[in-house]
Amino acid sequence: MIVEVGHFALVLALVTAIVQFGLPLIGARIGDDRLMETGEVTAVASFALIALAFTALTAAYVGSDFSVMNVFQNSHSAKPMLYKITGVWGNHEGSMLLWVLILAFFSALVALFGRDIPASLKANVLSVQALITVAFLLFILLTSNPFERLLPAPLEGQDLNPILQDVGLAVHPPLLYLGYVGFSVAFSFAVAALIDGRIDAAWARWVRPWTLVAWIFLTLGIAMGSYWAYYELGWGGWWFWDPVENASFMPWLSGTALLHSALVMEKRAALKIWTVLLAILTFSLSLLGTFLVRSGVLTSVHAFATDPSRGVFILAILTLFIGGSLALFAFRAQTLESGGLFAPISREGALVFNNLFLTTACATVLIGTLYPLVLEVLTGSKISVGAPFFDLTFGPLMIPLLLAVPFGPLLAWKRGDLLAAAQRLYFAVGTAMAAIILTLAFTEGMRILAALGFGLAVWLLAGAVTDLALRTGYPRVTARVALRRFTGLPRSAFGTALAHAGLGLTVLGVIATSAFQTELVTAMKPGDIREAGGYQIRFEGLAAREGPNYREEVGGFTLSRGGVAVTQMESAKRFYPARQMPTTEAGIHTHWLSQTYIALGETTNGATVVRLWYKPLITLIWIGAVVMALGGTLSLLDRRLRVGAPARARRRKSETGAVAA
Repeated sequence: MIVEVGHFALVLALVTAIVQFGLPLIGARIGDDRLMETGEVTAVASFALIALAFTALTAAYVGSDFSVMNVFQNSHSAKPMLYKITGVWGNHEGSMLLWVLILAFFSALVALFGRDIPASLKANVLSVQALITVAFLLFILLTSNPFERLLPAPLEGQDLNPILQDVGLAVHPPLLYLGYVGFSVAFSFAVAALIDGRIDAAWARWVRPWTLVAWIFLTLGIAMGSYWAYYELGWGGWWFWDPVENASFMPWLSGTALLHSALVMEKRAALKIWTVLLAILTFSLSLLGTFLVRSGVLTSVHAFATDPSRGVFILAILTLFIGGSLALFAFRAQTLESGGLFAPISREGALVFNNLFLTTACATVLIGTLYPLVLEVLTGSKISVGAPFFDLTFGPLMIPLLLAVPFGPLLAWKRGDLLAAAQRLYFAVGTAMAAIILTLAFTEGMRILAALGFGLAVWLLAGAVTDLALRTGYPRVTARVALRRFTGLPRSAFGTALAHAGLGLTVLGVIATSAFQTELVTAMKPGDIREAGGYQIRFEGLAAREGPNYREEVGGFTLSRGGVAVTQMESAKRFYPARQMPTTEAGIHTHWLSQTYIALGETTNGATVVRLWYKPLITLIWIGAVVMALGGTLSLLDRRLRVGAPARARRRKSETGAVAA
C-alpha cells in the first residue's frame, strides 16, 4: 500500500507544481499579491509530497519488497541495511527521484527564507523552479517510474551493482545533487530577472548565497566521488577525465566564475549581463551532465541508464530550458544596463581575468568531452579523448589563473596599483622561491616542473596568509592590535583566504602525487617482500572469507620500515553471486599525508599479481577540497550574505528606540 501512496504522491506533486508554475507567474504579471503568494504554499506542498514519495520508496527497499521492479533490480535481502538505504539512489529511477526531491527542497527554502525578495521577483523565481520540477516529474512518471510493480513478486532481488555497495555512495550522490540542483536557484533568479527586465546589485546579493551553497556541496561531492573512485575501483588514480567526471567538473568551473562575477556585480554594479549569462550556463551544464549520465550515449562506471527513449526526453528538457533561457536572454539582454566601468588593473579586472580563464577552461573540458560523441554521430568514427588532451589544454590555462589568485584581494576596487600589490606579496614570493629551491635541492634529478608546481602551491598558501595579515595592518601595527583586528575581520575575509589556501593544498597534493609517486606491478608468493616509497611490503598469503552477499579472497600484507613492522594491510578480490560480478577492494594505509596503496590481481601457479603504489601527500588533494568548502561555508555565514540582515537590524534598532522613548 505504501508504494501506491508514494506513486500517488508523485502525481499530486505534479499537479501542485503545475499550479506553482502558473498562478504566481500570472500574479506577477497583473500585480495580484494573492496569486503571487500561492507560489510559497505550493512550493512547500510539492516538497512535502515528493518527500513522501521518496520515503515510500525507501520503505520498499528497507522491507525488501521485491514486488517493486526497482527494488527487485537493485536490492537483495542479504544486503547490509546501509546499502539497502543507499540503494534507493544507486539506480536511475531512484536517483532521479532524489534529484527532484532536492529541487523541491530548494524551492521550499526560497519560499520560506526569501522574505526580503521583492514579491514579483520571488513569484517568478518560484514559477521557474516549478517548471523545472514539472519537467522532471513528467520524466519520472512517464519514463522512469520507481514504483512499477512486478506480478508475481520474485522471491529474491538481483542485488545492487557491487561497486556501488560502499559507504561513499551514501555521501557522494546526495552531495553532488545538492550542488547540481542548487544552481537551479541562480538559474531561476536569472530567468526571473529577464522576465522582469530589471537587474541590479540587490539581485546579485540575493543570488550569491544560493550559488555559494551549491558550490560548497558540488565541491564536496566531486571530492567524495574522486576519493570513492580512488579506493573502490582499484585503479590507483584519483581523476581519470572520465566524461561523467567532466560533467560534474564543468558546472563547478562555471559556478566558481559565477561566484566571482556576482561579487563584482554586488559591489560595483558591473558585469550585469555577463553574470546573468553565467547563471544560465552553469545550470545548463548541470542539465547537460544529467543528460550524459542518463541518455545512454556514454559508457562509464558512473552512468545509470542506457535507454535511448529516456535520453530523447531529457534532450527535450535541455532544449526547453537551455534553448528557452538563452533565447530569452538574447531577447532581453539589450534592454539591460551593462553596469559600471572600471580600470583593467583593479579588483574588478582581476575577477574578470578569473572569469576569462575559468570559462575558457570549462569550454576546453566541454569540447574534449563532447567531441568524440559529435564525431561518432557525424562520421561513425569512434575516438577517445583522454588525459593527454586535457593535461595539455586544461593545465596551461590554470597556471596564469593560479598565479593571479593572490593579487585579486590586494587590488583596490575600480582602479588598483599592480606594482603596489606585488610589493605587498614579497613574503609569498620569497616563500614560493624557497619551496622551488628546496625541491630542487632535496630531490633526485632536475625535476624542474615539479619544483615550479610546488612553488605555485606555496604561492597560493602564502598569498592567503598575506591577505589576512595585511587586513590586520601587520607589520605596521603591534601584534596586539593586529590580533584584535584579526578577530574582528568579517567571516567572508576568512572564507576567501581559506578557499584560496584550500586550492593551494589541492595543487600541492596533485603535484606531489604526479611527480613523486612510485608504482610497482609484480607477482608475489607468500613470504615475498617488495619495496615502495621506503616501505617494505611482505605478502603473507591469501585467505577465503564470506560476506553477507559476497565471497572474497583476502591478501594479507605486513608493512614495515627499517625492519620495524608498521601495520597489517589487507586487499581483496570479491565476487557477488547475485550479480555475477567481481570487484577489487584496495588496501590503503595512510601515514601522515601520504598513502601506501595495494590492489590484488589474478593468481597463477601460486603467485599473485600485486600492484603497489606509494603516493606522497595525496590526501592533500581531498583535504584541500574540504578546506575550500569550509571557506565557502564561512563566507556564507558572513552577516553581509544574509539577505535583508542590515534592514532587519535597522528595523530592530528603530523599534528599540521607539520603546525606549
